[in-house]
Amino acid sequence: MTQSGSAPKGSGKRQMKSASRLYAVQALFQMEQSGQTFDQIIVEFEDHRFGAVYDGDEMAEGDTKLFRKLVEDAVNYQAPVDQMTDRALVAKWPIARIDPTLRALFRAAGAELTQSETPPKVVINEFVDIARAFFPEGKESKFVNGVLDHMAREAKPEAF
Repeated sequence: MTQSGSAPKGSGKRQMKSASRLYAVQALFQMEQSGQTFDQIIVEFEDHRFGAVYDGDEMAEGDTKLFRKLVEDAVNYQAPVDQMTDRALVAKWPIARIDPTLRALFRAAGAELTQSETPPKVVINEFVDIARAFFPEGKESKFVNGVLDHMAREAKPEAF
């Protein structure tokens, strides 16, 4: 994700929050694939990704507080978030069977839906945008929108 074409939309704090959500999904994916610990992944992302420059492309700065909270909450509340995600998925496709990138996305979004005061519609929009970044074909973003809508209605029914 660079400051040019694929950077999160918006400016200032909003862009940093969007970048942090994207980094959280990447970190959760990497943790699952590599077996790295929370502490290892936090150090790697904050030291080598936030604002780093690679081949002339500058990575977006992130909101470290939001990034840490999303990753930590996704790890600490993984079981209930996974159960909530399973209830939103078709019975034949539990979270363990879906794409690992989508699994990481649902865990980060579920953590934010259940452990923050962020309005559910903001969480849904942000993570649908992240799905579009990973899956530009479009069908996955529609799937993510539907699953997150179901999760948000369960987590915060009063917002609807």
